[in-house]
Amino acid sequence: MSPRPAGTRPTLSLVAETAGTSVPTVSKVLRGGTDVSAETRARVMAAVRAVGYTRRGGPKIDSVPDETGLSNVLDLVVTHYEGSWANLVTAGVGREAAAAGLDVVLTLADPDSDWVSRVLRRRGLGTIGALIDPTSPQFNALSAAGVPVVLIDPMATPPAGAVSVSVANWDGGRTAAEYLLALGHKRMGVVAGHARHLFSRARVDGFRAAAYTAPGGGATVSVTYGGWNAAKAEAATHTLLDREPGVTAIFACSDEMALSVYEALNARGLRIPDDVSVIGFDDLPEAQVMSPRLTTVKQPSTELGATAVKLLIELSRGEDGGVRPPARMELATELVVRASTGPVPATAVPGP
Repeated sequence: MSPRPAGTRPTLSLVAETAGTSVPTVSKVLRGGTDVSAETRARVMAAVRAVGYTRRGGPKIDSVPDETGLSNVLDLVVTHYEGSWANLVTAGVGREAAAAGLDVVLTLADPDSDWVSRVLRRRGLGTIGALIDPTSPQFNALSAAGVPVVLIDPMATPPAGAVSVSVANWDGGRTAAEYLLALGHKRMGVVAGHARHLFSRARVDGFRAAAYTAPGGGATVSVTYGGWNAAKAEAATHTLLDREPGVTAIFACSDEMALSVYEALNARGLRIPDDVSVIGFDDLPEAQVMSPRLTTVKQPSTELGATAVKLLIELSRGEDGGVRPPARMELATELVVRASTGPVPATAVPGP
């Protein structure tokens, strides 16, 4: 294969040559065609990544839809349907899309299914991905096909040029720690999500930063991982308490895991907040019916979905629209104080 001249864009011909196939086959793969073998599809996508090919254009928000009307459709791709957070984000997407005259197709990013081909065949306005790994081959396929994509709280750092919207996860973790420190807590624990998830790391890092730099010598922080899963979070809480029995406050990186923290503390006969204070992250509807009601860091979940639609519409206008949206937007979080947090117990072992 002859080298590509410096400064020139990769072409379909170059992709075809690299993959050892034809230009029509490459085009078919990037349109989500079904009459291509899995082996050929994988070879084409590997070539796409190798040469850095990205198709220009795509459906525009101001364009006239074809006979199917699909240019007025956007895809919302999610890793799971269950849970209040997913419902709130979906509601934000749906309401903002309806206001813009768009319909939403909800797609499950099941690793065992070829969901990308379905998205490509729909030829919609673009794709919103919630909790999607932006380094995955699926994301690369959408980018190569020229599909506008907006990521909500991506699992890893997005590649250059990607557009994402998140909440202020680091600042939320910092706020949680500062509040607990103000109540006198010096021995604190964290039940985090996944160590590899960007938003989980940010929440833990913000919490640690505030704890370690607090006036008067700082505080200790012990971290365990609950994997965003109820059973794992409960086990992680027991592990935390076995390792650090002097902990007087626990920060759960999601409200759902906070409920598991409650279960573990109750199983040990520990009272909330008399013995251990608990603070969550999300402010889901469940936070207000837990007993005691959960202090938590509120993230604007519905606004996340609505903002993603606005960014996708800007992206879909392309060069005709003038201004490209920022690569990254961050929405503010805020602390909501309820009954699950209180002053450090008088019997607590002094901190460092």
